[in-house]
Amino acid sequence: MTRTPTRLFPTLGLLALAGMFPAAAAAQTNSAEEAEALPGQIFSEELTVTARKREENLQEVPFSVVAPSEDVLRNRGASNLEEIAANVAGFTVQNLGPGQSQVAMRGVASGQIVRDQPGVKEQVGIYLDESVISLSLFTPDIDLFDMSRVEVLRGPQGTLFGSGSLAGTVRYITNQPEIGVSDGFGEFSVDSVGGGGMGGAAKVAVNVPMGDASAMRITAYHTTFGGFMDAVQPDLSVNEDVNSGERTGARWALRFEPSENVTVTPRLLYQEVGMDGWNRIDDFNILANPYTTTRPAVELGEREHFTQIEEPYTDEFLLADLKVEIDLGDGYALTSVTTTTDRDVLVVRDATALTGSVSGPTIGLPEEVYTLDAPLIDATTATGLTQELRLSSGDERTHWVLGAFYSTSERDYGQSLPVTGFEALTDIPTAGAFGAATDELFYSDLNYEFDQTAAFFEITWTASERVDLTAGARWYDYSESRGQVFDGLFADPGPTEGDTSADGVAPRFIASFQASENTRLNAQISKGFRLGGINDPLNVPLCTPEDLETFGGRDRWGDEELWNFEIGSKSTILDGRGTFNIAAFSMDISDLQSTVTAGSCSSRLVFNVPNARSTGLELEITGQPTGAFDYAISASYADSELGSTLTSTAADGTTSVVSGIEKGNRLPTVPKFQAAVAATWRWEVGNWAGYLTGAFQHVGARFTQIGDHAPGFGNVDLLALSAANPLGGPLTQSVFRFDPEMPAYDLLNLRLGFLNERWDIAFFVNNATDERAFLALDQERGTRARVGYLTNQPRTIGVSSRISF
Repeated sequence: MTRTPTRLFPTLGLLALAGMFPAAAAAQTNSAEEAEALPGQIFSEELTVTARKREENLQEVPFSVVAPSEDVLRNRGASNLEEIAANVAGFTVQNLGPGQSQVAMRGVASGQIVRDQPGVKEQVGIYLDESVISLSLFTPDIDLFDMSRVEVLRGPQGTLFGSGSLAGTVRYITNQPEIGVSDGFGEFSVDSVGGGGMGGAAKVAVNVPMGDASAMRITAYHTTFGGFMDAVQPDLSVNEDVNSGERTGARWALRFEPSENVTVTPRLLYQEVGMDGWNRIDDFNILANPYTTTRPAVELGEREHFTQIEEPYTDEFLLADLKVEIDLGDGYALTSVTTTTDRDVLVVRDATALTGSVSGPTIGLPEEVYTLDAPLIDATTATGLTQELRLSSGDERTHWVLGAFYSTSERDYGQSLPVTGFEALTDIPTAGAFGAATDELFYSDLNYEFDQTAAFFEITWTASERVDLTAGARWYDYSESRGQVFDGLFADPGPTEGDTSADGVAPRFIASFQASENTRLNAQISKGFRLGGINDPLNVPLCTPEDLETFGGRDRWGDEELWNFEIGSKSTILDGRGTFNIAAFSMDISDLQSTVTAGSCSSRLVFNVPNARSTGLELEITGQPTGAFDYAISASYADSELGSTLTSTAADGTTSVVSGIEKGNRLPTVPKFQAAVAATWRWEVGNWAGYLTGAFQHVGARFTQIGDHAPGFGNVDLLALSAANPLGGPLTQSVFRFDPEMPAYDLLNLRLGFLNERWDIAFFVNNATDERAFLALDQERGTRARVGYLTNQPRTIGVSSRISF
């Protein structure tokens, strides 16, 4: 552990120079008086955040944090969490399909989480204000309308935010009810997706005073998403724009001050998302490919996939929380936050290719059987209750917080694969003894219960006029239990039970030095943690003997821990109208929870990799040299790789690397380099102000899973399942090749608008260059049944209007 600070901290002087040089240059720029702003300026030196559970200036937070406002994100074409990440250095959100994403920060990632892994925990915690909303793969994508800002805290935040914040934390900060203020605003838009459908949105927010001591805020929104994917059917007809959808939601909050020392804020949020299909491009599908001779040869287009049935996704999310703040006097404050959540997610996926790869080549059943419709239905329900109670105080010399946290949650997950007509056509019995009905080839029912208790503290001491020292720690005690039933022809039938538990301490130490009036140097050592879990049994009937030997016997995985060593500089430039922030970090990861695909078994497991690391740099520059122009530049580099190799020994004594887990291989999900540049020009047009914003984002190449590094991955043996009986055979070729590395891509968003005190009307073009990006690899049965890519939305042109009333 001592080797990393030795490597990093000699660069402190370089960071100091990097921070002080722009500050010195500020003397040659326009003064604040010379840079009088036009309406609509977005830069503010005094941006307040609550990254340490107390209000403070963004530049005074002694670690790496950004907080783009709703206006900034809207002008840059960002409307969801994935698009926020494209504008923030060191922050990655990998699109894994409708409502599904993998969130990573600073290069720390363990690979794609799949729907049937409900026990996998988050590496980045997601919060709505002070309420946890993370749910592994299904982190809700909250509408950004009526948000104050989105705070992105990079590096471990376990001291104040707990287990899910191993590599960082993201916080949606909403606008709160304002007592004595009566106002509102609405937003309306319509857009057209290139080669696809129409979309649009209608949103409204109102703040209503209710006497002298209370106020209510209501926010409602509805968005329609235009589809852009086409689905080729078995008769070779095409269903167009199959991934259209809708998002509808509302927030209600009440602020009540029964006395001058007490504030009570209850809130409700409800959001429902419905998508009609997937943003998936099929590169190879065992049922629709150009290599068959006894089935129709199919060439799929740039934004096409093959399906036999519809693939809807629905997500209903309800949150209720209550925040009570009590001013105890003499600088002491008591805060209570109680949150309850209820989530219901249903994912339907066409598994005909997967099922056909088993019933056709593996079992040898005829075409009328292996082409039967096979919807794979995933249902997740999750409920949770959290309670946090904290006491805080602050004066000129010290600020401290002391708190306790408790959470309990239950998650039910079930999977069903009904293939109607299978038993009648094959005479193979399908009804099971543990829940599988007739023609239900796979059935699972899992119940998880999670409980966590924690206590935490953090104190900041101003040791001198220039030096602040911070120390904190979190003690946690966690338990998980799981009951599970598998059944069906494709399963290893029967019930299983398991439990796991963990406890530990996660500390943090920060030193901050005021190097000059405009520059502050920061150094941090902190620990992050992610709790372990229990693996599901393999689908033994689908496994080859080799895969059963490699992946069998791995019942659970252990806790993941991370030590973060960080130094940085924060400078104010341009006479207070700009910032220059830089941070360098090195993270040592123990027992990385690597997600792997268990080959032919169509199962997913988590393996602990003893050692991994991520080392990198983040740079952010913002400025508004005049009232007519502002800019923002962000870039990050993360060199993250495995530090250990996992091997498996076959019966003949041959040793091989397991699923690409080899020392030196890159960690998945995250690019080495990403960058974003945005600029806005403004001018006066009578009583209006015109503005033009351009936002450019570059995302580097990356892998989806660690297993994508495995030798030969990218070469699909089309005869592997059956050389004598391939689907549609004889085939015109025996190998299909693809590149497992997702290529780098660039996006450009443009916005031209006109605003005054009441109206903001804008024309926008998102993805102006019509880039077709490959966001993640999507595969079935270890690439044997299907190889595809999740992709982004094509060029989208639209108009939006915003009115205050």
